[in-house]
Amino acid sequence: MLTLASKLKRDDGVRGPRASNPASDSTRRVSVRDKLLVKEVAELEANLPCTCKVNFPDPNKLHYFQLTVIPDEGYYQGGKFQFEVEVPDAYNMVPPKVKCLTRIWHPNITETGEICLSLLREHSIDGTGWAPTRTLKDVVWGLNSLFTDLLNFDDPLNIEAAEHHLRDK
Repeated sequence: MLTLASKLKRDDGVRGPRASNPASDSTRRVSVRDKLLVKEVAELEANLPCTCKVNFPDPNKLHYFQLTVIPDEGYYQGGKFQFEVEVPDAYNMVPPKVKCLTRIWHPNITETGEICLSLLREHSIDGTGWAPTRTLKDVVWGLNSLFTDLLNFDDPLNIEAAEHHLRDK
């Protein structure tokens, strides 16, 4: 599945320690993000929660994938929620961009798909925001937890949904 990994190995073998043509070396250079993603995607697939499925529309572009979360407990049990994850070029210094594609009434997700999850914040007051030590696995597990133990009614992004829940669970 990881065709980018085989491409990285093939490119390294073709170039050898030093390429004779510097122009071709720069056009073949693989970004730090892509090298990280090869490792992180393998780790993610090996440690995926049973309630999640990952889909790479283009296996050569590990920086874009779709995540499906199907909660097996809580208020959202039985639902099927799609997310779009895009990993920017500056990854791992900045967090992935995540959008919920499924319209949902949730205190931490707006109706337009914006998500309130501290680890997706570049700067966080409480210190739980993005850090270069975090991985895609953390992001997927965090999104999965939004449907169980990370429901936040005290500081919601979707205030109406939180108030509705408090009035009528």
